[in-house]
Parts: sequence; C-alpha cells; structure tokens
Amino acid sequence: MIRGVVALCILTAAGVVYASACSSKQEGDAAPSDASSAAPPPSTATAADAGDLDAGDGAADAGDGAGDAASDASVLPGKTEGCPPNMVLVEGDYCPEVLQKCLEHHEEFKKDEARKKKKRDAGEAVGKSTVSERCLKYEAPSVCLSKERRPMRFCIDRYEWPNEVGEKPMFLISWVDAKKECEKIGKRLCTEAEFNFACEGEDMLPYTYGYERDPQKCSIDRPYRKREKKLFKYARCMKDPVCKAEIERLDQRLPVGSMPACVSPFGAFDLNGNINEWVEIPKKEPPNRSGLKGGWWGPVRGRCRPTVDFHKEEDYGYEEGFRCCANAR
Repeated sequence: MIRGVVALCILTAAGVVYASACSSKQEGDAAPSDASSAAPPPSTATAADAGDLDAGDGAADAGDGAGDAASDASVLPGKTEGCPPNMVLVEGDYCPEVLQKCLEHHEEFKKDEARKKKKRDAGEAVGKSTVSERCLKYEAPSVCLSKERRPMRFCIDRYEWPNEVGEKPMFLISWVDAKKECEKIGKRLCTEAEFNFACEGEDMLPYTYGYERDPQKCSIDRPYRKREKKLFKYARCMKDPVCKAEIERLDQRLPVGSMPACVSPFGAFDLNGNINEWVEIPKKEPPNRSGLKGGWWGPVRGRCRPTVDFHKEEDYGYEEGFRCCANAR
C-alpha cells in the first residue's frame, strides 16, 4: 500500500508523511500481485514501489541499446574529483524534510480515489488497491521544512550495478547480497538520505529531471506484467528453465544509461525508474535495515523521496537491484 493522495505532501527521508489535507493511506505502488497485503506505516511506501519480491532463497513467493551520450566520457555530466572510477561526486547541503505539492495526479489514480470514496460513503469496505500514487506535475519550487540543511559529500556509482554502460542492471538480488557485492570492491550500499540527495539535488526535485513526470526521460510507466511462476535468485534462476523463461517474459529493464535525460543534478543516471535500488536505512536493526528507492519500470511512483521499508534484508524480486556509494577522498 501507499499513502496518499493529495494536494499536499510532506516528504521525509523515510518516505512520505501526508499533511492534514491528505488522506491517511492509499493502496498501490507495487505491482498488483502477490505483494504483501500488510499496510506499511504511514511514513513508508508500499508494495507497488517494491514490486513482486520473493522472501529469501527458498521461498516460493515473496528498448535496448545504451545511449551514445551516456557512454561518451567527454560529455558525461557531473564531477568526479575524489571518487573512484565510474562514480560521481555528490556534494552540497541536504534538506532532510521537504514539502512538495502535487498539482495533478495521473487519471488512473484519480479514478481509484473516486472509487474508494464512493465505497467509504456507502459504508462499504474499500478493499485492496494496486494503483500507485503517480503525480504528473508538482508545484515549483519544493520547500525545505528543516531548520537546518545537512552538509553532505560522498561518491555514488554513475550507473546501476554492475555500473557498466551497455549492461542491464542486476536484479533478483537481496539486500544482503547487494551489500556484499559493494563491500567486495571497497564500497558500500548507499544510505536512504544519500540516495535522496544524489537523486534530487539541492533543489529537492521530485524527479531527477524536474517537477513534471516524463516517461520519455526515464524508464517508467511501462505496462505491468503479473508474475505467474516461482522465481529464484539470479544465478539459480538462470539455471532453471521455468524460472528463466518467466523472468524473460517479465523483464523490461533497459541497459544502464540508455536514456541520457534520466540523469540527476550530480550526474548519476537512472535513479528514477528502470530498477528499484536497495539502500540502507540507518538506526535500524536486522532484518529491517533494507529499503528500496527510485521506483522501477512499471506504473509506480518512480521519484526520488519515497522509500519502501517493509521488505526484509533477504527478500528479492525481479524489479530489485542496487548501486554503490563510497566516501569521497
């Protein structure tokens, strides 16, 4: 489920906290499917953002071609000073609590809200919804509600893992395994706040490219395909004919950097859409340190601030990948 609707939304590092003008909850933002039916707390995102996740190894359920602009180092945006190869520098003052006002929601969302209102007015149970809260246009500029901004300086992978132009992002990987992959090469998973800042910049943009949703700029709003077969983690899935065939049917990833306009103010590509990205949520204990951010290719929120934080560290799914961060020198 996801929360809410409305004209006014106050977003925090943990996700979305809706102002008094907003409804308290809303369904959606995960693939309409076998996703968890438990509603997340009001400050978190919902299953739709997360998509179809599988729980652990043994659990049963839980446009190709890289763009030339993204592969030509001479025209790549962003700074790289103090960062390892193929990472960009993120430096500036981060606002922990942000006010963003949605001026126009997607028609699908408006119809679903009207349906739920009609049910409530009739005293009927609203039931589950698989419709995500997609905002087409935000009021500019966003407003920082925090008393003070926080200075930040770190490095983030320019692309989703494996961070190589022309490669599709990794998926069917758990938070635990993603963390290990980053640590193998002297990096780490990004924190929730680091993802926020790398994605939105000091202007606190709802989308990496601005205030208006645009599926021509990032890989978002592609048709949803319901999972019908059991999936395994990537290596095992590739060896299982049924799993491999199912993932090939579901897969709508693009090679990283395929959409040159899908770039953040700091020069990181695909932070919105293409694949959900695992991050670390500070001050949480295992198995609750895992968060998902950015959205995937489907019809979900696909923006910078929301965090799905109800999937456990061993969960994995066909929309879940990651990128790494590192301390800047």
